[in-house]
Amino acid sequence: MFDSLSQKLQEIISKTGANSTLTEENMQDALREIRRALLGADVSLNVVKSFISSIKEHAEGEKVIQSTNPSQTLIKIVNDELTELLGKSNAPLKLDTNPSIIMMLGLQGSGKTTSSAKLALKLKQEGKSPLLVGLDVYRPAAILQLKTLALDNNIPFFSIDEEKDVIKIAKEALKYAKENNNTVLIFDTAGRLEIDTEMMAELVLLNHSFDINEKLLVVDSMIGQSAIEVALNFNEQLGIDGVILTKLDGDTKGGCALSIVQTIKKPIKLIATGENITPLEEFHPERMANRILGMGDIVTLVERAQKNIDVQEAKALEEKMLKSEFNFEDFLKIQKQIKALGSFGGILSMLPLGISKDDSDKISHEGEKQFKKIEVFIQSMTPQERKNPDILNASRKKRIANGAGMDINELNAFIAQFETMKKMMKGLGGFKKSMKKGKGKIPFSMPKFPF
Repeated sequence: MFDSLSQKLQEIISKTGANSTLTEENMQDALREIRRALLGADVSLNVVKSFISSIKEHAEGEKVIQSTNPSQTLIKIVNDELTELLGKSNAPLKLDTNPSIIMMLGLQGSGKTTSSAKLALKLKQEGKSPLLVGLDVYRPAAILQLKTLALDNNIPFFSIDEEKDVIKIAKEALKYAKENNNTVLIFDTAGRLEIDTEMMAELVLLNHSFDINEKLLVVDSMIGQSAIEVALNFNEQLGIDGVILTKLDGDTKGGCALSIVQTIKKPIKLIATGENITPLEEFHPERMANRILGMGDIVTLVERAQKNIDVQEAKALEEKMLKSEFNFEDFLKIQKQIKALGSFGGILSMLPLGISKDDSDKISHEGEKQFKKIEVFIQSMTPQERKNPDILNASRKKRIANGAGMDINELNAFIAQFETMKKMMKGLGGFKKSMKKGKGKIPFSMPKFPF
């Protein structure tokens, strides 16, 4: 996500900050490099010009050249301007009626149908009762896809077989929602390979026939500058309320996200990452700016943990670790909970580690590789061996290593590390008890496993 741009901006700021002082000359050099980085990231020329001009204006206003810490001041200004460029602040969905209606818009292939299901999951997670409504009467496969996603994720679905009148389907869906206490309808409208008159006429009619709470344009961030033209067209015809960016984790440039808000003056409200059906995430400009500049995004990581990690299970695992009752089955549970937070690379990008992208990539690659090895080792064990690590003798280890297709030395190293971790955690558990007996209060917070 923004990997290329992020790396270049961090390198530029680091290089500029290496100077003992900032002068008009090296400030101009930095701005010139930032301009090139943005253009290389496929950000539109008009947006780049405005961005550079604003940085220059604020840099002069902040008196960066004379400041006591010019590098940090420059970082702050670039961060503030990136936040402004991305939309300034989070723009939540306005679902203030019951039922509310969300109209999903976009070209075919943008991820509109999948995003509809992901949005429904998000709303369901928030305590609402969504109803997915299939309105793509021109592409039966789209309705079937939406129905399948709804069934797989236990989300109510509505459409009418063989019916071609989308207004009729939508009216019946609204009636159905009221009868079944669905609080939000999600209209998955028809997409085309390109915008045409017939498509827009149908969408305009839908828009005029219902009180739509949110008109959300689904945009594939991978298509770069083409997304801007699509957004301008939809906004001109329908007056969209916001944008959903899909495939953001695959967009190493970031030009689409950095251009679209300033071009159409409408916010990015939600983002989708990965192909798995996981809830859409709210878009926070300030957090994204922090991540682009390598400052991490702890808040989003914590929110993701709160949503995806079973607190009771995590607490039970912590207690087992502190009592040295932790086994290989528990280790697999921890791996599963960590995976729920995203990929290693994604987690690292949210941590303010202050390391280069190359180092981050190496750590991420090594972490993923080790996780897979450990998983294969444990899965090669019998249920009894997973629950009782102490019974692993030489012959059992040899069988497990052969079953995993790996060297016995690797297995021994993993088991040794596992035992060292158990001893360390047992020691922490004893310290925790002694502190409670002595003072009734522990002077530090115990780590909350597994995150």
